[in-house]
Amino acid sequence: MALAQVLINGLLLGGIYACIGAGFSIVWGVVNIINILHGSFIVLGAYGAFFAHRELGVHPFASMLPLAAVGWLLGAMLQHHLIRHVMAAKVLVTLTLTFGLNLLVNNLMIYGFSADFRKVVLPNQDPLVWAGLTLPVDRLLSMAAALCVVVATHLLITRTMLGRAIVAVRMDPQAATLMGVNVDRVFAITFGLGTALALVAGAILSPIFPISPTAADAYLGKAFIVCVLGGLGSLPCVLAGCVLLGL
Repeated sequence: MALAQVLINGLLLGGIYACIGAGFSIVWGVVNIINILHGSFIVLGAYGAFFAHRELGVHPFASMLPLAAVGWLLGAMLQHHLIRHVMAAKVLVTLTLTFGLNLLVNNLMIYGFSADFRKVVLPNQDPLVWAGLTLPVDRLLSMAAALCVVVATHLLITRTMLGRAIVAVRMDPQAATLMGVNVDRVFAITFGLGTALALVAGAILSPIFPISPTAADAYLGKAFIVCVLGGLGSLPCVLAGCVLLGL
């Protein structure tokens, strides 16, 4: 029974981790940028969901679409105006740039929100008990939301013209250019997609984990591990890596 409970907890946690690793894997696999900002963007999304819930009474999951729109715009502008100028440089240069931007964003969050821990507290979150096994409702709902986001992103990449352009650029940017794909535009869109997924992940995680700028490094570390276990660019592989990490 104890083993079954551990397996259930690991599967729930792995499903939740899927939203952490998806955006990081897409950006690394397509744009070839190790985005050190990813953890801070997750925390920023969690703050957005927290304040929307506290001030407006909006459920964290209902704030995912507005946060995704803000994240896409923020990421696309960041890539177009800053990151694209160093993409041809060595990896250390892009790492240094995103590391510096991460320090800036993280310290701005500490200045604006303080380092105190906050959390979205939702009503009616009593765990479900079945056959001696406990299913936390908050983690179950967050896992379902995370899986829906990952599936929707997978369908976007595999079933749309934009997704085919992203895959083409990931496989061979020069060949994609010869086929009429605007590679710079795809890079900006992909980085915006990764940022949008990070902010959405923050909203999904906000009812479960405490919110603080100090949590950014932990989320970034989990995203790294997921990409090592599951690979880059493929969301089903990312999901497998997340479940493995959760277990």
